[in-house]
Amino acid sequence: MTVRPYLLSAAAAFIVLTHSVAAEEEKPKDRLDLRFENGIVAVVEDRAITVEEVRRELGPLIPELQRQNSSEAEYNKALEALQSDIIQNLIDRVLIVKEFRKDEKKKIPPQYVDNEIADTQNNQFEGDRSKFLAYLRAKGKTQREYRKEVEEDIIYSYMRQQLRKSTSLISPVKIETYYNENKDKFYQDDAVDLRLIQLNREKLTDEQFKARTDDVIARLNAGEKFEDVAKDVSADARKARGGDWGWQKRGDLRKEFVDQLFTLEKGRFTQPIIVGDSAYVLYVNERKFAGIEPVDAVRDQIEKILVSQMAREAQEKWLERLRRNGYVKYY
Repeated sequence: MTVRPYLLSAAAAFIVLTHSVAAEEEKPKDRLDLRFENGIVAVVEDRAITVEEVRRELGPLIPELQRQNSSEAEYNKALEALQSDIIQNLIDRVLIVKEFRKDEKKKIPPQYVDNEIADTQNNQFEGDRSKFLAYLRAKGKTQREYRKEVEEDIIYSYMRQQLRKSTSLISPVKIETYYNENKDKFYQDDAVDLRLIQLNREKLTDEQFKARTDDVIARLNAGEKFEDVAKDVSADARKARGGDWGWQKRGDLRKEFVDQLFTLEKGRFTQPIIVGDSAYVLYVNERKFAGIEPVDAVRDQIEKILVSQMAREAQEKWLERLRRNGYVKYY
């Protein structure tokens, strides 16, 4: 077969163009190669943080970042900020591990590392060691390198947990102060701890359907427990739990339910409420009335907020000290 020169040139040009487009499409969308041309983003002590390490952390987050930022300028700005956060976290991780190793008495028992590796092998590779080893080869890691990485993960988590424990004691005075300064945060809408029975019309006539709902009301009036009747006859998704829907706010419920439900006292039930081809009987297990919740009701919630705040502040001070005392070079 003879190909004319001009046709050959056109074909070659098409191949080159196609290859160029494909290569462009294969380029990572993270722009790390543009920002760090030598493949290293930082050096911490004697450890280099590489572009590939950042890319592994960044990759799963790229799709969400693209969804959140419509313009290229917004995306690039958000991308660079996220990259910087990841780089700082990787640097901090090295510094935290170094801090742990300063105390020669502190050791991670080998069994902890063995268990973590075994869990990974079982959960991610169906317990197949050959698949696990193939994964390591694909990542260019030896078993020794992977083991060290797992050990450092454990150290990192341990050190963060210890720091959090040190800030876990909150005085009652601090809780009261936070409550008094933030009462508006503890406003609650009318709410009800709800159980319900759902009856579907299916192929029943009006008379048959009414007889079915009347039978449920009769059983409840006779003293049967609401949850027992719900387990017996209800068609809703929580039948097995006795129709228990937990706490529901007034604003989250349909108007047909609200009109009857919030006139009832604790332990009472509604008459059948017809909505479409279903009838609902609602039960008030407990009530909460609109207003500012008392401090005792939100004490645990406030304590968690304050512990979280104090842990963040303590962690930032701790990390600032580690960064100040460690060797870090950014590229």
